[in-house]
Amino acid sequence: MTKEIRVFVVDDSAVVRQVLKGMIDNAHDMVLIGAAQDPIFALRKMENDWPDVITLDVEMPRMDGLSFLKKIMAERPTPVVMCSTRTAEGSRESLEALRCGAIDVVEKPKVNLKTALANEEQTLLSAIRVAAKANLKTFKTNKTLAPSPSPKGTPREKNTADVMLGQPTKVACGQHVIAIGTSTGGTKALEDVLVNITTTVVPPIVVVQHMPEQFTKTFAERLNSVSVLQVMEAENGMKLSPGFVYIAPGGRHMMIEKRGPLLQTVVKEGPHVNRHCPSVDVLFRSVAKTSGKNALGVIMTGMGDDGAAGLAELKAQGAETLGQNEASCVVYSMPAAAKARGAVDKEMDLMNIPAAIMKFSQQCRLR
Repeated sequence: MTKEIRVFVVDDSAVVRQVLKGMIDNAHDMVLIGAAQDPIFALRKMENDWPDVITLDVEMPRMDGLSFLKKIMAERPTPVVMCSTRTAEGSRESLEALRCGAIDVVEKPKVNLKTALANEEQTLLSAIRVAAKANLKTFKTNKTLAPSPSPKGTPREKNTADVMLGQPTKVACGQHVIAIGTSTGGTKALEDVLVNITTTVVPPIVVVQHMPEQFTKTFAERLNSVSVLQVMEAENGMKLSPGFVYIAPGGRHMMIEKRGPLLQTVVKEGPHVNRHCPSVDVLFRSVAKTSGKNALGVIMTGMGDDGAAGLAELKAQGAETLGQNEASCVVYSMPAAAKARGAVDKEMDLMNIPAAIMKFSQQCRLR
């Protein structure tokens, strides 16, 4: 018999606590072991009965959710699902929570709480189930990789000799492209990768990170502030340039197509593929078609199997393919599914992926 997931709810809204209790009580594979209106009460209640997963509000009296999350991750790492409003401010808080170790963020509506939360029941329960499987050993292992962002969010110094905004440069690795796909645990993993790429002389990097549309612009801005590369949320029709990273916008698929001698982004709405929009498979398949053996495909931490079929297509076209190894993944499902298909040339620890990308970039210039 499968062990029930023991959940503790921390939220200052009595209505939210009541609704979440009903959801969890009705789930066959989880049990609510307690609830509290703020982190101080929560710590007292959890002291002798620690949960498998915590759902945590962001805004609360006495101690806010982010401060509590940081305390938990420093003292007793536990899978946490954050509840946040999807506003501009909420997206910044949510991304910070994901950086600090939260497994997922689910929407907390501002009005009609009871009805709106009930509509998100499957999303929340799915997030709890994924969180219960998360490998939090990676949080302690990887958290020292990335440096802190520049003060007040100012971008790290860019090497303008290597990168010219909006213009393909002469170090241009032909039609070479690096394609990365990731999901649960990927916000921090992707930051760790990009911040440890120390040169701007790399082929264009295109990325699908499963994320709501309100978050991707903020996410790209965050990455741009800590990377020497130019990181941006992709728009339709952008010409790919070396030294640039293009993040697929939430809620829209991103593909790459050839226009004359150049590659450019195609960003458009479409049905979910493998339960996601944007989909890693959609991106990888387009890169297989346009770049083939001149591409590098990287599949990283995430739940599900999105990207496995696309990575197999990349490999079939002669592309080099990498998979993040199980030990460094928060959730190993996506790399595992790709490996099971025979789509991964080489598995490696997260900390070795930046060097592999720079090695590929060096080989591009020598071809």
